[in-house]
Amino acid sequence: MITHLSQGGDVLCVRIQNTFGTTPPTIDAATVGRGGHAAAITGPVRAVTFGGRCHVVIPPGGEVWSDAAGLAARPQDDIAVSLSVVGTATPGEHSTGLRTNCLSQAGSGDHTAEAGGDAYTQTVQSTYLVSAVDVRNTALKGTIVTYGSSIVDGVGSTNCGRAAPKRQPTAAGRTTLRRINREIPADRQLAVANAGISGTTSSAACPHMPDVAVGLDAAARLERDVLALPGVTGVIYYYGTNDLADDCDAAQILASYRAVFQRLHTAGIKVYVTPITPRPGYTDQNNLDRHTVGSWVKKWNTCSGTCDGVPDVDQVIKDPLRPNSTNPVNDNGDGIHANIVGQQAIADFISLPMLRSSTAL
Repeated sequence: MITHLSQGGDVLCVRIQNTFGTTPPTIDAATVGRGGHAAAITGPVRAVTFGGRCHVVIPPGGEVWSDAAGLAARPQDDIAVSLSVVGTATPGEHSTGLRTNCLSQAGSGDHTAEAGGDAYTQTVQSTYLVSAVDVRNTALKGTIVTYGSSIVDGVGSTNCGRAAPKRQPTAAGRTTLRRINREIPADRQLAVANAGISGTTSSAACPHMPDVAVGLDAAARLERDVLALPGVTGVIYYYGTNDLADDCDAAQILASYRAVFQRLHTAGIKVYVTPITPRPGYTDQNNLDRHTVGSWVKKWNTCSGTCDGVPDVDQVIKDPLRPNSTNPVNDNGDGIHANIVGQQAIADFISLPMLRSSTAL
């Protein structure tokens, strides 16, 4: 499984989860290394242990963090986590990881110690079992989590759009990180964790929520995807488009916002909220609800006193002539998702001083 690091460090830990599994797989062996071409590993392959042992059983719905593994990694490195699994490894509900993971043939043996990638003959887009990688870096001042649905997930970010001269497969979170690496002093750096999952909603009360989103609303997955991550100081909250499409109204959306923001603030995490962006197919009532939520979010630039800042992404990607539509230059083609031009515009718009203010806590 390939994980893209936002920042480097000298050791790392891996979180293994069986969130959606109904049987307990056993990890017989695990290693980490810096990813190279395809399934190959560049440099040393380091063994990973769990409580001092090389194997661990992951119960249904359970998780485990590994012990620290000594592996030097740089910002923007890809980390390959290799697992030898006995039993069934159930993929997570995240079909848009925008990375290629590699599997060996069942019954072919343990290949975790191999640096070469020849044994990995199958590629998948889902991520199995590995749900987080944490690096030790004493110079970092905090972690910003981008939290939302498909736009946060990066859907559309491999589309060049009209204004991009070549394919640039990167999403707003990764581009924002490049700005952090470049524009923030080395002793004030932040990590960025992408916790976007396509199809999810802020509210669990939407009447037409699809099956894929049940149990993955913002409140239901907050502990796993934000609160349980080490060092989180701020969250960029980008939710609402799916809520309206699934027939939630403004009151239901705002109720979910307030509940989630309160939990984050209780944990000492600052919250930066984007207004709901436009979407084709919205009814007049949907757009009225969208603007009701947007007015509440932008009041005092603090979500009416319940959040800590408002990156107004709606102003970035909307069509200036048709404000209930996406600007064609930023449009992936479906009217919902930003292409790479739009993702770049979002990343350039995010205030780095705003993100740095989260570390004051």
